[in-house]
Amino acid sequence: MKRKLFCEINPTCYKISAKKEIVKRNLKDILSFIPFAKTKSKEELPYIIKSHTSIMLRKLNGVDMQLQENKMTNIRLACDKINGIIIQPGEVFSFWKTLGNATRKNGYKEGLTISNGNFSKGYGGGLCQMANMIHYLVLNSPLEVVELHHHSDALFPDDRRKVPFGTGTSIFYNNVDYRFRNNTNHNVQILVWVEDTVLCGELRSEIEYPYRYKLVEENHHFKKEDNDYYRISQVYKITIDKETNKEIKKELILDNHSKVMYDHSLIPEDEIRND
Repeated sequence: MKRKLFCEINPTCYKISAKKEIVKRNLKDILSFIPFAKTKSKEELPYIIKSHTSIMLRKLNGVDMQLQENKMTNIRLACDKINGIIIQPGEVFSFWKTLGNATRKNGYKEGLTISNGNFSKGYGGGLCQMANMIHYLVLNSPLEVVELHHHSDALFPDDRRKVPFGTGTSIFYNNVDYRFRNNTNHNVQILVWVEDTVLCGELRSEIEYPYRYKLVEENHHFKKEDNDYYRISQVYKITIDKETNKEIKKELILDNHSKVMYDHSLIPEDEIRND
């Protein structure tokens, strides 16, 4: 019989382990002397690098819609913390340093959470959609991602997806963070807000960039391996010169091989390859 980890013995042991990890992460950050972004401004920087919108209410098979409603409350609270933040040259944006702990005491509600491919609920659930929004904006810029935790599995079938599969990120307070560095010579700014049931976001800069960026997903298909199906594709980041409209760089940023965790009958038959 496999011996249980300390955190698996009972809920109290889990809380002790979680608190230990929080302390360890805070200490590591202090000793690393990382210059975290802290300044916020109501004044918007003049140039939009990238804008994006994301639907917050989605009908997910087997998921209580109340958790989706609660997610909207959580995201609105997150907007209040993040909207307007300035990331100066050399500074690092940290999702959790900016947001703080998403607890019931801080007004957050129970939303959908995912751990080891299993669905559950917890206070602050659904905030990964905010992290996904910020990551997508950053991918469409020259900024440098310094911490990212990919979802390893295909958890849901597509529902009005507007971005390439796999370009999201996992977060869990506070040792599973999302971070990027401003490696340019000018300030950048994140704007996030909610319109009805839609999360809106913009990444802005002090100057207009000479390039624009786009993400493309290629070779997308499903493949059966033993008794499981996997979602396979490659995601590329393309850099385009605004003046000439010519592609000057194409780099592979993600090679998806993700186990399908939802009902296999929902996989489109014309997207399954047997070769």
